[in-house]
Amino acid sequence: MALLFPLPFFFFFFFFFFFFFLFPPLHASPGDSDPLYKDCVVQCEKSGCAGDKCFQHCKFSSDGKPVDGPWYLQEPLYLRWKQWDCQTDCRYHCMLSREEERTNLGGKPVKYHGKWPFRRVYGIQEPVAVALAALNLAVQFHGWISFFLLLNYKLPLKPNKKTYYEYTGLWHIYGILAMNSWFWDAAFHCRHVELTEKLDYSSAVAFTGFSLIVALLRALNVRDEAARVMVSAPIISFVTTHILYLNFYKLDHGLNTKVCLVMGITQLLVWAAWGVVSNHPSHWKLWALVSGGAVTMVLEAFDFPPYGGYVDAHALWHATSIPLSYIWWSFVRDDAEFITSGVLKKVK
Repeated sequence: MALLFPLPFFFFFFFFFFFFFLFPPLHASPGDSDPLYKDCVVQCEKSGCAGDKCFQHCKFSSDGKPVDGPWYLQEPLYLRWKQWDCQTDCRYHCMLSREEERTNLGGKPVKYHGKWPFRRVYGIQEPVAVALAALNLAVQFHGWISFFLLLNYKLPLKPNKKTYYEYTGLWHIYGILAMNSWFWDAAFHCRHVELTEKLDYSSAVAFTGFSLIVALLRALNVRDEAARVMVSAPIISFVTTHILYLNFYKLDHGLNTKVCLVMGITQLLVWAAWGVVSNHPSHWKLWALVSGGAVTMVLEAFDFPPYGGYVDAHALWHATSIPLSYIWWSFVRDDAEFITSGVLKKVK
């Protein structure tokens, strides 16, 4: 079997990035500790203006409550989803002002409150990431539907109308979780609030955990239901506990990143090892996916400020996920055809 790269290379590569992410260097956010930025925000919240930009919702009564109630309730219904308040608007425009001054002095962009200085578009915080997340959602939907049509209308079915492919149910759940994850990812990049952040993190770890289950069950060719439960139960228990921790104890972005990274690397190693020992006719697609997964980790590792205020490393990671998702569903369809063909030959 011809291999694109020797297996030890991938083990070394992935474990390198495993430890890189598990023990990352600590970085403060110099932007929000900048005295000029802090003074701008304080003055904005008092006066309601950041430079020549003023906000109606920064007007407070004597008891500290916004005049006429929350400002977003005074807007048309289709605009209320943004829910920007006085503090967030002041921080945003003071950030833009300080970044403009920094650029004029030849300085580089810095993070504010742990995030790079993005420019909004119609109230959307990271418009490019949102658009790419939507494209990923569309690709996942296309892949899932094409898989469904292949199994039910193109491949032979058993007399009881069930498929010969024994992993059908797993891939249907995979597709639903993938689409759910990308939907909430788009929502989170649209507007960073606690609710969207919790839903994004929870959906991502649920999808990553189930992807690991599918990788183990398919690579180990686990067909017995009891054995599948034994393999899946520990992972499901861990993922459930982690989601409960994020939602009801501490919303820890760093911990969630490490958990998703470890499960993601593990499943890529499983697929890479299976690509070596299996005689699957589409093993080259697995190697393309493993190689592409390595590239996405590089993008996540080498974080850089958004170009023009719109495109950062995470947005590029979204972009690389689009062709990888397309190839992935192509492999799943090939696998369904391969297994079905083998079963029919044995039956005959």
